[in-house]
Amino acid sequence: MLNDKQDAYGHELYDCFRGDNVVEVVERDDGFIDSSTSLPKYYLADYKNWRPHEKDAMRYASGRMLDIGCGGGRISLYFQRKGFDVLGIDVSPLAIKVCKLRGLRKVRVMSITEVGPRLGKFDTVLMIGNNFGLFASPSRAKQLLTQFYHSTTPNALRIAESNDPYQTREPFHLAYHTRNRREGKMAGELTIRVRYKKYTTPWFDYLIVSKKEMKRILEGTGWRVKRFVDSQGSVYIGIIEKISKL
Repeated sequence: MLNDKQDAYGHELYDCFRGDNVVEVVERDDGFIDSSTSLPKYYLADYKNWRPHEKDAMRYASGRMLDIGCGGGRISLYFQRKGFDVLGIDVSPLAIKVCKLRGLRKVRVMSITEVGPRLGKFDTVLMIGNNFGLFASPSRAKQLLTQFYHSTTPNALRIAESNDPYQTREPFHLAYHTRNRREGKMAGELTIRVRYKKYTTPWFDYLIVSKKEMKRILEGTGWRVKRFVDSQGSVYIGIIEKISKL
């Protein structure tokens, strides 16, 4: 669990929830810095303000749900209000506090690696907000996907968002891709951290993939892509179905 000084994302969310103007800063291990004033507000957005591809993808969700990397709880709260049984998890203690303050009933401080049989079985696993990235690497993705096979019902779906790393002309990103390939990694294997005011998360690995790469990672895990839901840019959502036999 993150301690208070490490919970940059949580402090950012909490201040935004209180009405403060917040800037999210993400630092990559090559020194590249990205900042946003709009994303923190979007983490708390109501359904009417969601991006069209997210609204489209949510039509596939049903039954008991697990929202991995729930952040401020926007996805979980939407389904809770519609009467679904949904559990939100996040590694950020303050993000979980924000979820509770917003009325989310079932929420836990928990990592994706801690998901297991003790939580029961789920019909839908949600990984929205580029949260396919929480798999961190292709090898860990395969391991966790196989593990999740046994924590889901026979007809379960996984609704996972990612960002095609190849749809860029940014020289710094292209140089990062080259460095990764030289080190035997996929282009979209990132090492990043979040910064906010005096708070800084530890460095963590994050994985963004193309559609072709997502399909390849799923091979042999008991899951396959049913369809893709496209945005107007490089972001997309995979509707991933469980194969009857692993």
